[in-house]
Amino acid sequence: MTDASPSLRYRRVLLKLSGEALLGERQYGVDPTFCAFIARQVAEVHAQGVEIGIVVGGGNIFRGLAAAARGMDRATGDYIGMLATVMNGLALQDAIERAGVPVRVMSAIAMNEIAEPYIRRRAVRHLEKGRVAIFVAGTGNPYFTTDTAAALRAVEIGAEVLLKATKVDGVYDADPMQDPTATKYAQLDYQDLLRDQLKVLDAAAVSLCMENDLPIVVFDLNEPDNITRVARGETVGTLISAETGGAA
Repeated sequence: MTDASPSLRYRRVLLKLSGEALLGERQYGVDPTFCAFIARQVAEVHAQGVEIGIVVGGGNIFRGLAAAARGMDRATGDYIGMLATVMNGLALQDAIERAGVPVRVMSAIAMNEIAEPYIRRRAVRHLEKGRVAIFVAGTGNPYFTTDTAAALRAVEIGAEVLLKATKVDGVYDADPMQDPTATKYAQLDYQDLLRDQLKVLDAAAVSLCMENDLPIVVFDLNEPDNITRVARGETVGTLISAETGGAA
């Protein structure tokens, strides 16, 4: 493992990527060019000595909740969605390895030919050895989102922060894509998310972070050095923690 830079605030992080983040300019599937863009960011922060776990969603391929709304059994839909996250995880593994960083994919559903089974102690060891660990198949259980899986894995591996990558530069009081007067929050309390139902993470994920005092940073993935800036403790996006926040 590379010695951590003394300028770092966070030395072990969990990065949550949505499946849609891998779309790039496509309407469906995985864009190898955008995967490479993400991989370069991961490689940069890894070179600083940060230990990185990643949870990736599957919404670019399949959404269990949407399928359930159209009549499919919810559990079946969720399991299909979990398999979609495995495909995304393998694509991301390839891109990050091409950037020169060793990667292990760990699955909550056994599929030994393509991924290791998720074992907490083994995951921590991978991080200590300087490998990026990509956690796929959610929690392995239906009815839980990949946001909840990200919060769970972050707590399990002892991450110091949960990085929630989005298409906007933080949390707003309204959708900034629809409302040009929307106000961005610089900092929020966990309770603010739950009370105001701000659609950043689902309630189970927020509650898990709150119970374990795990800060969340919501940031724009499209800025090429944001992950490194967050790791250094710079003000990026919106910080969600136990401290009282407010609008920027």
